Amino acid sequence: MTVQELLKEVGTAPVQKRAITNLNVLNEAYAYAKPSSFSRGMRIDLNGLVILLISGTASIDEEGKSIHIGDFRAQCRRTFYNITQLLKAEGATWKDIVRTSCYLRDIDRDYAEFNEERTAFFKEQALDPLPASTGIQAKLCRPELLVEIEAIAMFRLPKTQE
Repeated sequence: MTVQELLKEVGTAPVQKRAITNLNVLNEAYAYAKPSSFSRGMRIDLNGLVILLISGTASIDEEGKSIHIGDFRAQCRRTFYNITQLLKAEGATWKDIVRTSCYLRDIDRDYAEFNEERTAFFKEQALDPLPASTGIQAKLCRPELLVEIEAIAMFRLPKTQE
């Protein structure tokens, strides 16, 4: 197949995408008392390449409740756990993460603790190379949340699954 034929085929074929979730750790945002219109993540399949776009994820439990209020480190750990479980639901791991965006309510106060928690977590995951990342101070969707992370993962399906 020539490059032009491939581009023509790819250009007309719909992109395969679907929402991802893991109800064992996170509820769906539309299930909140005040429903919110987003998916926990989106899976995009491109001819054997899978891209996972993980929405901003925080210290939320399976009932949609904020947990570890006032404990920055515990919120970080729950956030990493929630992302881990979303990845696992799609057959991915942190080794597939290529980018994170990390939102802190108070970056001046919390960045040192955040970096310690992230560094320890990434060491546990044996990540090499580390994902690209940006740290941002932001007003988060709930006043009790101190950290929220979104992530992008990419991996190839084994030939037998394409």
